[in-house]
Amino acid sequence: MALFTPSESPAIVVKEVDLTGVVPNVQSTTGAFVGNFRWGPVEQATLIDGEATLAETFGSPDDNEGRAVDFLSAAYFLRYSNSMQTVRAIDGSAVNATDVSQSSQPVVKNLDNWNAQLAARDSDDNVFVAKWPGALGNSLSVSVCPQSAADSAFTNWIYKGSFDAAPGTSTYATGVGATNDEMHVAVVDEDGLFSGTRGSILETFPFISKASNAKSPDGTSNYAVETINGKSEYVWMAGFGAVGTFDADAGSAAVSGKDYSSEVRNVRTSSLASGVDAGTLSAGNIATGFDLLEDKDTITLDFLIAPGMSSRSDQTTVVNDLVSIAGSTRKDAVVVASPARTDVVNVSSPATQVTNAIATADTFTNSSYLVVDNNYLKVYDKYNDKYRFIPASSSTAGIMAATDANAAPWFSPAGPRRGQYLGITSLASSPNKSQRDTLYKAGVNPISNIPGQGVLLFGDKTKLARPSAFDRINVRRLFLTVERAVSLAARNTLFEFNDEFSRAEFVNIVEPFLREIQGRRGITDFRVVCDATNNTAAVIDRNEFVANIFIKPARSVNYITLNFVAVRTGVEFEEVAGTV
Repeated sequence: MALFTPSESPAIVVKEVDLTGVVPNVQSTTGAFVGNFRWGPVEQATLIDGEATLAETFGSPDDNEGRAVDFLSAAYFLRYSNSMQTVRAIDGSAVNATDVSQSSQPVVKNLDNWNAQLAARDSDDNVFVAKWPGALGNSLSVSVCPQSAADSAFTNWIYKGSFDAAPGTSTYATGVGATNDEMHVAVVDEDGLFSGTRGSILETFPFISKASNAKSPDGTSNYAVETINGKSEYVWMAGFGAVGTFDADAGSAAVSGKDYSSEVRNVRTSSLASGVDAGTLSAGNIATGFDLLEDKDTITLDFLIAPGMSSRSDQTTVVNDLVSIAGSTRKDAVVVASPARTDVVNVSSPATQVTNAIATADTFTNSSYLVVDNNYLKVYDKYNDKYRFIPASSSTAGIMAATDANAAPWFSPAGPRRGQYLGITSLASSPNKSQRDTLYKAGVNPISNIPGQGVLLFGDKTKLARPSAFDRINVRRLFLTVERAVSLAARNTLFEFNDEFSRAEFVNIVEPFLREIQGRRGITDFRVVCDATNNTAAVIDRNEFVANIFIKPARSVNYITLNFVAVRTGVEFEEVAGTV
């Protein structure tokens, strides 16, 4: 066969070659937040699209100040964006509610954590365990109705109205010659903390089996333990508990002649108890949560939102950890931070508030990947009917996300056009012009209530100490957007040849993308160099590919000077226009 001949005999061979590579669109509105919540998976990133989903996933806040502030902080970002990676963090005091009280209550953080300890929970004689840590699980009860003679258990069961018929023998058990393997399970909001109504049925599991090998007609498992663990939003099932709780055969495989209700045929209702909420989170707890967001290949995000810590040292620890993630590990996101709570909340002197905010900001790592504001926002907590101060950082990040959606990442988020804070009752700190000047010189963006315009972000600096184009938010975010998009496009060049064709293809993909940004006012000029000058023989022999992308970023207006000049009647304007 000749080299490259498509067929060994005459034939028509159809081939398809895709040369339609483009720079992809990249989202730039996703925030990331770690907080103390009442419910939900722990140490697991969950993408949340709105406040309703936030409350459904992590529970609406109770009157605990820390949990309420964290919930509201996350909710206020979601007023501007519909995308937030949210991680629940806990301390050592949080435990799950269970149906069997123990000297050491379990802590089940997420699905992987549950699978790792399932055998241990079964050996502890637990049947049901609340899905997540916290006192909210104490509101749950679980009622189980097994098969019984003449359906007597089902007939007298308070929850029978939620099921079509009494449990009996499943199709699978019938097929292998076993009997009476079915049971019904109802998960109930006993105290009404989930639904608002005591005794509400939250979910039901009809006709599930006590046989470990039971299958539904569609081939999926119908085994009670696997069904509940795979589908329930409120509880885990560890097993069938101590001897006498269920029939001795419960949990074993169905075989010919096995009767799963020969011993226990009574309804079993268990109230879950002993769940405990997390206490005040430490800087270490917060850092552990953000560590889950380090891998940019698995989690896409744009803003790392620092929560408000109670002390300057904790605030510094958290913020500097986030700057390390953003600037060294991910290199595709910015950190948004406010001062420590004690810097501005309940501090009566505006001058002291400014001094405190600057003192805390000075302890932060100087980086163009960090944006710092000066304030806490007084907002209404509708869940507990009171007002609370939350760090402005989540709303500041939200303003940037809204700027991306309504304009572009390379527009400044500050000022009356794009920098207005939503849903604010008042500010913890209201700096005057002189105090705003002091804050801005220190790299802290002031938030101020401007008469006739509202509460505005009145600065667009990053926390970069030296003069640079990257000391402005719009330039930093322009480059993050371009870098993310072009790096994704460059993946198509991996494992190709480093020759004139590949280099020209790369340039022809990138240049239209940059021209579009130029047309949308993001850059004033650019050049892409990807040729033999930077892809020398030595570079090629090292299996490398080099492209240099030069960009002149557009700059935002920070200072406006208006000169009003009076001239004599007989003077031509052209004579004096250049003298002022």
